[in-house]
Amino acid sequence: MEDATIAKATETLVPETGRRKLFIESYGCQMNFSDSEIVASILKENGIETTTDLHDADIVFLNTCAIREKAETAVRNRLTHFQYLKRTKPDVIIGVLGCMAERLKTKLVEEEKIVDLVAGPDAYRDLPNLLRQIEEGHKAVNTFLSREETYFDINPVRLNSNGVSAFISIMRGCDNMCSFCVVPFTRGRERSRDPYSILNEMQELESRRYKEVTLLGQNVDSYKWGGRHPMTFAQLLDFLATNCPSMRIRFSTSHPKDMTDEALYVMSRHDNLCKYIHLPVQSGSSRILELMNRGYTREWYLQKIKRIRETLGEDCGLSSDMITGFCGETEEEHRETLSLMEAVEFDYAYMFMYSERPGTPAAKKYADDVPQEVKKRRLDEIISLQNAHSQKRNRGDIGKTFSVLIEGDSRRDRGQWQGRNSQNKVIVFDKEHAQKGACVSVKVHACTGGTLLGKMA
Repeated sequence: MEDATIAKATETLVPETGRRKLFIESYGCQMNFSDSEIVASILKENGIETTTDLHDADIVFLNTCAIREKAETAVRNRLTHFQYLKRTKPDVIIGVLGCMAERLKTKLVEEEKIVDLVAGPDAYRDLPNLLRQIEEGHKAVNTFLSREETYFDINPVRLNSNGVSAFISIMRGCDNMCSFCVVPFTRGRERSRDPYSILNEMQELESRRYKEVTLLGQNVDSYKWGGRHPMTFAQLLDFLATNCPSMRIRFSTSHPKDMTDEALYVMSRHDNLCKYIHLPVQSGSSRILELMNRGYTREWYLQKIKRIRETLGEDCGLSSDMITGFCGETEEEHRETLSLMEAVEFDYAYMFMYSERPGTPAAKKYADDVPQEVKKRRLDEIISLQNAHSQKRNRGDIGKTFSVLIEGDSRRDRGQWQGRNSQNKVIVFDKEHAQKGACVSVKVHACTGGTLLGKMA
């Protein structure tokens, strides 16, 4: 009710904006891309359409990430590139949204003179009002973090959509306080979205012939709706899979300590719940995991992997995140990460060197004392091992037949389709008679490190 009131108040404050155009770029996680679709929807209601042509835009937004220094550096570089745009088109409005905006707040306006607007992840309903402030000759900043905002009533504008798959945000924020992570400070506390609004959004996508959704949250396993019809994450999965049986459903991201056996059992019962789990481990050392405040040990994580494979089968797709060179990490602890990788054999992984983020518990309590060259060497070893595991897991799929949802043309050959199987692996195959959006059976006959190659069965 409060969200709806805020939306109505905003609409009454904002005058007719005319036929202006928005260009928006997204950086970082899938949640940011989903948020950009919410931003586009809010501004569309106020007469502002999106454009893919930067030079045609009256408003330029960067939706940013703050999880690593490299992500923020990319945004800074992009803003430098936009200086020429400001010179040739002085009235263009340049805004920074998202996690970097929330972290730096007014400092962004002070440090990047071309920035006119700064809005955090919970301030998007206020964007029309912020744009009005700029029209009146002021800089505009709103980085207020909400305990209620979920944008439950906003129907996102699907940007750069393939018309087959889409993101649906089911919750916002994070309560975990991992010592290396800025997310609790840039996205606030956990808030779960009304399950019926999630179902409505999914059914609306289904009516537009979408075939697959990915449920998003910083930690989807913490989903907990306490309204009239309470639901855990496992119950939400069952609710959505039952009510939309023709829609394939994925989710991301899971936290190992919160993933329940109940959720695994629900996944095993529904064919339309994809058999793929992204389960970030971060380190193979229990001591480092404790310093990271992850809430589990190496042994506990390996036991969870065992439960996943017992419940969903050895073919269940598994991926992970790994951070190397965390504060005080020894060579032996690095070897523990490699040995955990050997024990699990992930299908793929996202692998990074530790990047100290200002304001996090790790930055306050621990020295970032692993030399850069050591971090780089350890990361190279992790990447090399993961590449070998990805190749091995893909070779194990040769000769198998999978149901593949066709998402579009292969990037390398317009005569071929590409799509993903339930395990989230990309499969490329000749088009023959199939159509985009169809689910077809494909037999794998070859592979690369990152792709399966097949032929329709």
